[in-house]
Amino acid sequence: MGPLIDGIILGLTLAIFFGFGPALFALLQTTIHRGFLSGLLLAIGIFLSDLVLVSLCFLGAIQILSKPENGLAFGIISGIVLIIFGIVTYTRQSQLKNGEDINIKTPWIGTYIFKGFFLNIANPFVWIFWMGVVMGITANYEANVRSLYIFFSATLLTVLSTDILKCFASYKIKRFLTPHIMLWINRVAGISLVLFGLFLIIKAIIVF
Repeated sequence: MGPLIDGIILGLTLAIFFGFGPALFALLQTTIHRGFLSGLLLAIGIFLSDLVLVSLCFLGAIQILSKPENGLAFGIISGIVLIIFGIVTYTRQSQLKNGEDINIKTPWIGTYIFKGFFLNIANPFVWIFWMGVVMGITANYEANVRSLYIFFSATLLTVLSTDILKCFASYKIKRFLTPHIMLWINRVAGISLVLFGLFLIIKAIIVF
């Protein structure tokens, strides 16, 4: 198969089988709580972080994680930040009334882009994943720049498209939500982020 089809297949595989991380919980929770546009901006932030990571892999800057002291610090800091995000999400009160948001101030447009970017790029497993993919695909296509560009463009755009579909689906079910259900969505998302943050810290201490 050509690089375009290969890239689409990898993107779908990522979205279906490997998309269950802190960024996904934030994506769904943000869309339900803040609306489709906010979720879309978060998805764009996630897309940009993946784009940056792929670029860093090609440039070789990702080698910074090969040093144990850097890996330990990165894992602990990332875990702490995710725990903070989780606590804020868990303690957030539902502001839904009859399926609609009330009294919600619209943040600066870059807020959700930055949040999506940081939540994704703060996950060291995403770094390791893209490093492995870039190395493997570069060897597979014998460093053919055109093929690599097509492959990763297809992969990243496919992941972005599936994230947008997740936002759309979340937005559509919003009308069926009650304040009680919304409260539990916040709690599940918050607990998930905290647990993932703790996992990153423990993993960093054990590995590095």
